[in-house]
Amino acid sequence: MHLDFRNINTLWSSIIVETLSRLGLTTAVICPGSRSTPLTLAFARHPHIETIPILDERSAAFFALGIAKRTHLPVALICTSGTAGANFYPAVIEGKESQVPLLIFTADRPPELRNCHAGQTIDQVKLYGNYCNWYTELALPSLEIQLLSYLRQTIIAAWDHALVPYQGIVHLNCPFREPLAPIVDPDMANLFTDINFDDFFLNIYKGDKELLRTDFLYNYLNHWFSHSKGIIIVGVSNPKNTYLYCKQIIRLSTLLNYPVLAEALCPFRNNIEKFPNLINTYDILLRNNELADKLVPDVVIQIGEFPTSKELRQWLTNHQVQHWVIDSRPDSLEPLHNNTHYIRADIHHLDMEYEEKYRPQKPDLFYLKQWKKVNKIINRNIKANLDKTKDLIEAKLPFLLSQTLPEETPIFIANSMPVRYAEFFWMPNKRQLMPYFNRGANGIEGTLSTALGVAHKAKSSVLITGDLALLHDTNGWLIRQHFQGHLTIILVNNNGGGIFEMLPIAKEESFFESYFATPQHIDFAQLCSTYNIEHILIKNWTELKQLLNPLPSIGIRVLELQTNRKKDALWLKDNLEKLSLIHEIE
Repeated sequence: MHLDFRNINTLWSSIIVETLSRLGLTTAVICPGSRSTPLTLAFARHPHIETIPILDERSAAFFALGIAKRTHLPVALICTSGTAGANFYPAVIEGKESQVPLLIFTADRPPELRNCHAGQTIDQVKLYGNYCNWYTELALPSLEIQLLSYLRQTIIAAWDHALVPYQGIVHLNCPFREPLAPIVDPDMANLFTDINFDDFFLNIYKGDKELLRTDFLYNYLNHWFSHSKGIIIVGVSNPKNTYLYCKQIIRLSTLLNYPVLAEALCPFRNNIEKFPNLINTYDILLRNNELADKLVPDVVIQIGEFPTSKELRQWLTNHQVQHWVIDSRPDSLEPLHNNTHYIRADIHHLDMEYEEKYRPQKPDLFYLKQWKKVNKIINRNIKANLDKTKDLIEAKLPFLLSQTLPEETPIFIANSMPVRYAEFFWMPNKRQLMPYFNRGANGIEGTLSTALGVAHKAKSSVLITGDLALLHDTNGWLIRQHFQGHLTIILVNNNGGGIFEMLPIAKEESFFESYFATPQHIDFAQLCSTYNIEHILIKNWTELKQLLNPLPSIGIRVLELQTNRKKDALWLKDNLEKLSLIHEIE
């Protein structure tokens, strides 16, 4: 037990931290400040919690987010009063939208110092609005046993709310009166003998807080069996148990003989030996109108989020087929607004047991075979095209990485064009690579910091990012002195926002470069030198492959790949439809 009896604030804060440690908290990210001193010292003194001090609150929040993405456990995030907590907001939004558990502690002035222009004081009550699973303001620290018990139970409730019924953000606003430093209060001397703190912490439960359900699909299966033309769509996902997640969807696909259209940002494309029904080329395939019309399904089963692909969205919008979504959240997860049926259950806990003898009819495999045949041909087209491509174009990067990276490498894929190129060209493989991403709100902020969080104390990891996303978060490199592990940053430097080259606004030449592409003309070798980060300018694909397998075990480095965004956009325009051209599939 690790309690600090020097004064009322140190005891209050150490009860918070001891309770969290017993619940299973292992990591706290702490930003500097005065009002949060009692919390900072309590976390920093605890021997079983790793504490990481980070200067920039926005970077700190995304770093914590990255750790929580990988571990699926809440990470504590601590800051002082005033605008410090406001800098957490982008990560709070991303955490809410992508279901990542964070426990945010914002220190605050006591009530008597609010609304009177006391320094570093803003209205922090419900600072993050509806983006939290739960919010509460703690009582002012007190030595009454009833209030100490209240504090313990409130922290337990906060931990639970961060995990169930689904993972997300919990915000605790924490007012403190002075003294903030650990000045010894002589009146505290007898408290330890008055209260039996061994009993106080006796029944804190450390274990899995997941809501376990065993929903049975029998009635749904009977309906789906009556439709031989069905597809399963698996969008962006970061499952807690990758093996069980894949196993459940494989079982469903095998029962129904439905192809699985799998987003690049889910585990399936990296586990192909276990899964024969994978379709990875659907975005390219659907650009062939003849094929798209032949493969219209009667039934769509969506697991979790909808994929990135606009082609897929438009295709399903045009045909308005029966649509089911399997997800435990109460949210609407179907942006097409079809007549959608929701199965509010976690795919991990669905009962897939079904005896084949009860199947209403023999399976018709023709539709599945059509999908698989077309997918195989388009994959062959992609390989033939990109194998012979020597130019440094962005399209080849995910194609190469999916076939080069060491097994089980965590790879963070930034938003804008990197995630879209991955959708097009991340090839099926057996490497069990682990994709990570910030696709909750799809912003570019916090890209570097989140990737560092994912890589911290993990296997050597990789980040794919554009130049603007990296520049938006260069303060993330300040984490370097506390970072443990290795991160290779593959920087696609096309001097601007490549995604805008794909949009109609690119034709407005007089405004486009300054207001949309926004080139920054940065010498990244010089920038990396400022932060003492290794920088290598990639000259060809062979050099890149040699630097990626094996990966280093420690440190941070940037492998810069200079490309031309206008040529990249033109290459996509010229090649995506060509890659979908195949002969008759009957």
